[in-house]
Amino acid sequence: MRRILTLIALLALAPALSGCLVIGATALAADVAIGTAGAAVRTAGAVGGAAIDVVTPGDDDDDDSED
Repeated sequence: MRRILTLIALLALAPALSGCLVIGATALAADVAIGTAGAAVRTAGAVGGAAIDVVTPGDDDDDDSED
């Protein structure tokens, strides 16, 4: 009788657990999407920063010194 009650309890919990799995999978997919978007923004910022560094002169220009 105890095994039958355990089986019934597991069968009753199965839909709730599958709902948790769906929520967990959705959260994982959202986390991956946010991480990918963050990496894209970071890469775009690095490329933009490098382009600005190429256009603007730095502090170590040799043409200003009169040695």
